Order: sequence, then structure tokens, then C-alpha cells
Amino acid sequence: MARLAQTAGLTDIQQEILSTVRDFVDKEIIPVATELEHRDEYPQQIVDGLKELGLFGLMIPEEYGGLGESLLTYALCVEEIARGWMSVSGIINTHFIVAYMLKQHGTEEQKEYFLPRMAAGEIRGAFSMSEPALGSDVSAITSKAVKDGEEYVLNGQKMWLTNGGTSTLVAVLVKSDEGHSPEEAAAKPHKSMTTFLVEKEPGFGEVRPGLTIPGKIDKMGYKGVDTTELIMDGLRIPANRVLGGVTGRGFYQMMDGVEVGRVNVAARGCGVAQRAFELGVSYAQQRHTFGKAIAQHQAIQFKLAEMATKVEAAHAMMVNAARKKDSGERNDLEAGMAKYLASEYCKEVVEDAFRIHGGYGFSKEYEIERLYREAPMLLIGEGTAEIQKMIIGRRLLEEYRFQG
Repeated sequence: MARLAQTAGLTDIQQEILSTVRDFVDKEIIPVATELEHRDEYPQQIVDGLKELGLFGLMIPEEYGGLGESLLTYALCVEEIARGWMSVSGIINTHFIVAYMLKQHGTEEQKEYFLPRMAAGEIRGAFSMSEPALGSDVSAITSKAVKDGEEYVLNGQKMWLTNGGTSTLVAVLVKSDEGHSPEEAAAKPHKSMTTFLVEKEPGFGEVRPGLTIPGKIDKMGYKGVDTTELIMDGLRIPANRVLGGVTGRGFYQMMDGVEVGRVNVAARGCGVAQRAFELGVSYAQQRHTFGKAIAQHQAIQFKLAEMATKVEAAHAMMVNAARKKDSGERNDLEAGMAKYLASEYCKEVVEDAFRIHGGYGFSKEYEIERLYREAPMLLIGEGTAEIQKMIIGRRLLEEYRFQG
């Protein structure tokens, strides 16, 4: 809705970019999203359109062929895209995180090699931290890299890899005890992790010697985008594909990427919530009971008021987190709060819109049914609500340390 989730202080260029993306969403995504989602079909035509718009290079610096835009501009674009279909925002999110990690932490050779082709959408990025048995405990990863001459040999199994099949570059976090004794590695596991830049062919099966991408994981929602495992069995990677050229920095590189990823997930929550509100307020004015539109019933008006307030609050926190990161300041507190609030409010707004639709909300003919299955992914993606609360709580104790 035009009256909700407006952002003050945008430049003319930012407004033009957002207007272009909003128009693309309304014309090219919303009309086909539900049909493609029900078929679990990869939206190739939509992705091609995003390439033409330059969105794959939105935050990549101009010297590497990108548009050099801010995190705020990117987040607002994601909000618009998720309003159309959240899966499409997922397709560009992991690509964006890898490009950001390269920009921030890559060697100059790595930047010159990867970023121009990533900006053009020729190389598509994905990143991989999680494993089948560890959940939120990143320090417990067991995938490992062992140096062998001028190469590293990687072994292990990774899980929940968004764009696992369609990507051609994966940033993979593994343990590498090089330079640490077993005792040091056990005491400080975060200091013995390394991010490797793994190039591969798109598709499923063995996509390069030693690297297998099994078929797509069947999910409740978030369909269209491929989510996979990644299995490394004697995968050989040259030393110049260690992100930043130095081992032992992988955990911090990944956390930096995830921090901006949390702003992205917050933006997705804002976009889905906006769409749910649009659907709810529209249906409430069309559906009649007891001789009048249900929007005229006080109970429905109260519900719409709560939904709109949540959309506004989540958007404001997301914008604040993005602007804090753009300023160069630490934003883990703001990003954690924005991700937590936006994902929780998204779930609540979608459920309220679902309730407004009554029995029709349970029908696959209505768009709200798709949103109802998509919203739960935001509760766990890029860190659960419990992880966000831990981050928020620790940062608050740093800021409000008791002086006694």
C-alpha cells in the first residue's frame, strides 16, 4: 500500500531504482508467483529480468561493474521483491552475501576475478555454513580442510544450501587446524575456521570432482528456489581460493556476511507482511456478512489497525539497521532486533490476513495460502528468534554495564 512503509530521505536515484523494481514486481512477479510456487518451478524468466535490471550487482562497487549502491537501497529492493514472491528474494540474497564477503574480505585478485561476473549475473553465488547435526552452533562444524602442497583437500557434508543447484560459486565454511595445536583448536574453535571459494557447474549430482549436490530438499514453502545439501569427498581447492588469502578467519567473515543477511531477512519479512496486509484489507472490503462489508465490522478494523502498525514498525527497524551498517558502525544489535521483530510480525500479519479470508484462506486459489506457508521460513533463516535474543541481550549488557 502506498501509505505504508515509506522511507524518508531517499535520493532521486534510490527512488528511481525502487520505482523500477516495484513496477517489475507488479507486472512480472505477482501475476505468476503462485502458479510457479505451486509447481515448485525455478523462475528463470524472472531471474533473467533481474539480471537486466542490474540487481545482481546492486551493491558491487562500480569499479567492478556493479551499481555501487548502499545496503539500504538493496534492502528496500528486497522488500519490494519479497512482496511479490519471497523465493525470488532468496535467489538474490545468497548471491549478495557472497559478493559482500568478497568485497569486504577478498584479495584484490579474488575481487577482480569474481566481482565483475557476479555483477553481470554470470557467476551466481551461494554460501554454506550449516551442517546436518549442528543447527545454530556454528562452532560445532565437522567439515574439514587439510593442506596438501599448494592445495587443500575438503571433506564433509553441508546442509540448507540456498541456490545449491543453480549457483556456480559457493563460499563454504570448514575447519582448518593449520597453525593451531589440537588443544588450541578445541579451546578456540572460531579461530580455526576458513572460508573457501568453491567454483562449480550448475545442476545436481557430481558438479566437479569431489563435490556432489544432491537433489532439491522438498519444503513446506519457499519453493521455486532450490535448497540442497553439499557433499565434499576429497574436493581439491587451490590455496588462492581461501577467502582473503589467510586461513583461520572464516568464522568472522561469515558472521559479517550473515549480519547484512539479517537485514535482508528483515526486509523479506517486511515485504511479505506488506503483501499480506494488502490482501487482507482488499478482501475485507469485498467480502460481505450481515449486510455489509466485513471491513465495516469493528473486529476487522481492529485487526487491520494492528497489522498496519506492525508493518510500519518492522519497516522502520529494518531501515534503521541498514542505515547503521551503511554508516560503517557496528549494527549487530540493530540487525538482530530488526530480524527478530520483522520475522515475528510477518508471521502475525500473515496469520491475521489468513483469518480475514476465512475458509477461502485455506484454498490454494488464494494468494494468502502461499504466504502462510512462506512466513515460517523467516523465523529460522539467518538465525532463529532465540539466537537473535542472545545477540540482543549480550549487546545490551555491553552497552548498559552495571557500574558498581
